[in-house]
Amino acid sequence: MKHWTEGFEDDDADEPLVRPYTITGGRTAPERDDLTLITLVATMPAVSPGSGRGLKRMQPEHRAILALCERPLAVAEVAAALNLPVSVTKILIGDLIESGQLLSRPPLAFTQAGGIPEMAILEAVRDGLRRL
Repeated sequence: MKHWTEGFEDDDADEPLVRPYTITGGRTAPERDDLTLITLVATMPAVSPGSGRGLKRMQPEHRAILALCERPLAVAEVAAALNLPVSVTKILIGDLIESGQLLSRPPLAFTQAGGIPEMAILEAVRDGLRRL
């Protein structure tokens, strides 16, 4: 798979250029508004990249997302691994969530009920920064 911006200057590219518009079936914006850069996505336990519903209609990028998300990843991490724009990645992830092959959840809050971060988290951040 080639990044959608590679090869603009190179006329004799080995692989054809696949534009994001083609990958998403003409869609330019995600239908889901709950997917942020830090939303975690993971493959459903019973689904593997080689099985599942709707494989015939899936793009290779859909299969790559399922393979990547065997362990939970943030949307931004998936986009970086696929070397695709985040907007395209959100559309593809939305497809997989809708088909029941992927789960999403917002990141865990690290604050207490009053809006104050837990002391253990602050200490862990402090200690990590000191080690740098």
